[in-house]
Amino acid sequence: MEWHDEALILGGRRFGESGLILDVLTKTKGRRSGLVYGGASRKKRAQFEAGNSLQLTWTGRLEEQLGRFNVAEVTTSRPGRYLDRPEALAAITTITTLLRGAVDEGDAAGSSLYQPTVLLLDALETWPVWPALYAKWELGLLSALGFGLDLDKCALSGANDGLTHVSPKTGRAVRGSEADGYVERLFPLPAFLIDSTALAMAEDIEAALQLTGYFLEERLFSSVHKPLPPERARLVPKLIG
Repeated sequence: MEWHDEALILGGRRFGESGLILDVLTKTKGRRSGLVYGGASRKKRAQFEAGNSLQLTWTGRLEEQLGRFNVAEVTTSRPGRYLDRPEALAAITTITTLLRGAVDEGDAAGSSLYQPTVLLLDALETWPVWPALYAKWELGLLSALGFGLDLDKCALSGANDGLTHVSPKTGRAVRGSEADGYVERLFPLPAFLIDSTALAMAEDIEAALQLTGYFLEERLFSSVHKPLPPERARLVPKLIG
C-alpha cells in the first residue's frame, strides 16, 4: 500500500541506531506514524523538528501497521526562524504536543485540524494578535475532537445576545444577568471568542485560556487518561505577559 500527503511534524522517537519513528498530522489521513531510515542521524535530524511541514509518502503492508515514510521535501522549516524568539518556540512546542497527546493515531478528525493548525503556525509573525488566534484554535481543537463548547445561546433563556459566562458543568454559554446567585462559579466568556469584531486585551486572553484550559484538561485529556501537557502551562504566561 502507498499514499502521498502533506504533513505537519508533531515529534518523533529514535528507532535503533539511526532510525526515527516520525509522528505527523497529515492533511487527509489524520495523525500517522512512520519509520524514517536514518532520520535520527546528525545530517537529517534538523529537518524533522516538530513544527516543520513536509511532503511525504507512506508505504506499508497494512494501514494499521507501522509503515515507512519517504520524505520528498521539507516545505516549511519553522523552528529555525525563531531561534531568538523563545515565546514562538514555546508556541510551536505546545501546539504540536497538544496534538500529539490528544489526537489518536489514524483518527480522521485529525485532518480537520491540519489546515487551521498550519495557518496558526504561519501567523506566528503577527505576534500581537497571535495569542487571540491561539485561544480560538484551542476552542477548535475541543470542537474537532468532540468536546466543543456551546457558545451560541444562553443555556437558561435561549437568548443569543448578551452572553457573558460559560458553565464548567455543561460547557454552555449563559447570561450572567440570568445566573443570579451562582455567577461566581462560572467562567467569564471573553467577547472576542464569539464576536470577530471584539478586541482582545491581555485580561481577555487570560480569561479565554482559563476557559479552554479547563475543558482541555477536564474533558479532552481526561478522556484519554492523560494530564494536560505541562508545555501548555509554560506557554500561557508568554501569551498574556
